[in-house]
Amino acid sequence: MAHIVNHNPATVHPPAGGYSMGLELTQHRRLLFVSGQVPEKTDGTVPDGFEAQCEQAWRNVIEVLAAAGLGVEHLVKVTTFLTDRTQVVTNRTIRSKVLGEHRPALTVVVVETVDSTWLLEIEAIAAE
Repeated sequence: MAHIVNHNPATVHPPAGGYSMGLELTQHRRLLFVSGQVPEKTDGTVPDGFEAQCEQAWRNVIEVLAAAGLGVEHLVKVTTFLTDRTQVVTNRTIRSKVLGEHRPALTVVVVETVDSTWLLEIEAIAAE
């Protein structure tokens, strides 16, 4: 498994919301790039409301990780694309629940999604 070193220098503002300013990978064997996961279920339906959609998008990320024999503890970078600033706190709460004590590098941006029914999209990079 990759050795992950967190870098949170005292000379940079401290990370808020459960992430690391930088992660260094040493001795990794492989990288997995997870394409943007939208909040669609396997039957193509999209849950109602941001919370349900956020949970579904994370389930999709976890399923892609699992297909590669990996888990959330292997995530080194997560980018979340939200459609509204009001989603930030709920997104942070759900992400924290999913990741537990794991602190990958994170980016959260507000965008317009390709399908207006999707309230977010999550992409990630994992390492082993």
